Amino acid sequence: MTDWVPRTEWVRTQPQALLASCVLMLDEQARLLLLRYGTGGPYAGHWWLPGGMLDHGEDPWAAARREMGEETGIDIGPVPALLGVDHRVDVLGTGPVLDCFFHGGTLPGGVPVRLSAEHDRYGLFAPSELAGLRLAARLSTLQALHAAARAGGVVYLREGVPL
Repeated sequence: MTDWVPRTEWVRTQPQALLASCVLMLDEQARLLLLRYGTGGPYAGHWWLPGGMLDHGEDPWAAARREMGEETGIDIGPVPALLGVDHRVDVLGTGPVLDCFFHGGTLPGGVPVRLSAEHDRYGLFAPSELAGLRLAARLSTLQALHAAARAGGVVYLREGVPL
């Protein structure tokens, strides 16, 4: 017979993972909007999608909208469009991270990008240009997300590799 464990004790024994949300936004030529991390952080000089960790009690879609607004000044609208999920076993020694990726739609021409203090540049990059960039995570992640966005699909990744 198995001993019953109170729920609060059982919950403490369960795996812990951080949760992050990112936004993939394309322009009218299907180029990806990427931001470059500024000096002072672990990813300084690396490019990645707008996004970040969830605040306490925040859901992934709300975090994606908030991060996009904070990091670019762009509102991606009220309707979530899940594009993919990536499970990474260990990120910078913090343990497992689940990244939720949302499609932010098409960036209309002429919309200004207002960077936060966390980033020092932004750019629009064709998939063929990504290999030449210092990325904060795997190139295969961006390639899979770009393909899913163009096809109207959803992708599941493990360590940035589609399954």
